[in-house]
Amino acid sequence: MVSSNPTPAPSAPAWDDAHLSDPHSVADKRRRVREMFAAIAPSYDLNNRLHSLGMDQRWRRKTVKIAELKPTDSVVDVACGTGDLTQEFRSAGASGTVGVDFTYEMLPIARKKSEIRNPKSAIPFINGDAQALPLPDASADVVSIAFGIRNVQDPLVAMKEFRRILRPGGRVIVLEFSLPTNPILRGLYNFYFKQILPRSATFISGDKTGAYKYLPQSVNTFIGREQMIDLMTRAGFQDVRQFPMTFGVCVCYRGVVGV
Repeated sequence: MVSSNPTPAPSAPAWDDAHLSDPHSVADKRRRVREMFAAIAPSYDLNNRLHSLGMDQRWRRKTVKIAELKPTDSVVDVACGTGDLTQEFRSAGASGTVGVDFTYEMLPIARKKSEIRNPKSAIPFINGDAQALPLPDASADVVSIAFGIRNVQDPLVAMKEFRRILRPGGRVIVLEFSLPTNPILRGLYNFYFKQILPRSATFISGDKTGAYKYLPQSVNTFIGREQMIDLMTRAGFQDVRQFPMTFGVCVCYRGVVGV
């Protein structure tokens, strides 16, 4: 099911310098993020592949392995975007997969990709908010969110929603950008992330919302690894662990619901 409420075109850039000093404290962050993703949806996959040097797909495959998927597991992929991680879970043998994203414009792309790969049983994609998922209690075995938790207005509220829809023994899987701990690598990473990527990605997408200025700033001002573990613990998850990837450019976090 895909709802039919495309995002209205913004009258001004979603992200300008006045809102980028700390984008996570902006009162209407949710609206601005939605406008941003609506604008870049058509070029989203191309920019992801080019600017991660193809590593984004490898990170998703490793994330599925960290989830320790069972054949009977049902998966809800939140902030699914164009459905790449959702599809990885389907390909890995999940008994059921659902993608949820609050940016409508992402979902037709995700559905088309799914129909090509799964012509007999396309993955359902739902327009919904991570902070108020349109799903019943204890209805999933795995909830995943890739490169999306930092875009949520209140990550703790979202994490509690993930806990709500998970069954006992279920796992939450969070894949998110991080900063390399090695100072040399961190310097190189920040140079690429702040100077090169915004220019080239904006050129490719034709974006006027400030999306690729928001991206590096949203990572650099987001909570750190220990704070993420604390947040997941406060939401009710146990045995929370972190799995750094590619020199710490991103980290996969896993938490478990007690039985």
